[in-house]
Amino acid sequence: MKTKYFLKNIIILLFFCSFYTIASAQNNDVRLNRTIELLSQGKPTFGIFSGDRSLNNARSLARSNLDFVLIDMEHGPLDFETLRIFLLSMTDKRSIMQKGNLQANVTPIVRLPVNGRENLQFLTKQALDIGSFGVMYPFISNKEEALNAVRASRYPQKKGASDFNPPGLRGRAPTNAVWYWGLTSSDYVRRADVWPLDPKGEILTVIQIENPEGVNNIEEIISVPGIGAIFVGPSDLGITMGYPDNPGAPEIEEAIQKVLKACKKKNIPVGITTGPGSIERRLKEGFRFVTVGGDGGISPGTATTLQRGRAVSGRE
Repeated sequence: MKTKYFLKNIIILLFFCSFYTIASAQNNDVRLNRTIELLSQGKPTFGIFSGDRSLNNARSLARSNLDFVLIDMEHGPLDFETLRIFLLSMTDKRSIMQKGNLQANVTPIVRLPVNGRENLQFLTKQALDIGSFGVMYPFISNKEEALNAVRASRYPQKKGASDFNPPGLRGRAPTNAVWYWGLTSSDYVRRADVWPLDPKGEILTVIQIENPEGVNNIEEIISVPGIGAIFVGPSDLGITMGYPDNPGAPEIEEAIQKVLKACKKKNIPVGITTGPGSIERRLKEGFRFVTVGGDGGISPGTATTLQRGRAVSGRE
């Protein structure tokens, strides 16, 4: 009787051990950053800028048809505690259970207030340690500023690593990120590297081009390894070019196209803001990291833009 009971327990134990091993293997193999997964497949991605860090907005965005949300801490409050709550509020247990892995449907990326010339690395550290899957850096003007952004976004690599350069500067203390990503500390550190420099990296480093210097230096900027996407900011680009009241000036569009052309040559995803009247054109031009709206959640205009974008890209 005791032998039978013992064997039964052994069988149960082996079952759960094998289940845990399979589950762990699945989560080790699956891409946690869905936006990177789509971009690596050459597909367009759709997102939104959001400064509303309420619980209800987090839940709404987590179950939307968006691919990413740009949490705006440049023009919104620089408050890391509300960021922590917002990220945790985007956790959708039902989705995790249905998918059978830890990949979130909507990727949270933080836009920081720091301009390229300011190089405040501690802000990047805060955003990533809390659990963000990427950082957007505004007003990058040259190669040095882009290099600083990439270095701030990654951990120092092992000696002799093929992707050692550019050397990472991030300090190691990802307590909240480990909890949010659902990994062990060692697995997190291994996977929290910049893509595509590390093909398996889960961190997306987004560089914003918003002034003439950035446009003129775009070739040098995109030569920096570890840049995941370039995002053109048409509004600030227009202001810095001297057209605050004429966003449709031909000179602005010419600058936008210059950035797009350079990035397409190197297969670097390019982003831009869009609306119902521009989404189809921008996707046909080759933009693959586009926003379809701003604050206010999924407004009718945002929903229309997203629907048109998915239709033209075949991602309905």
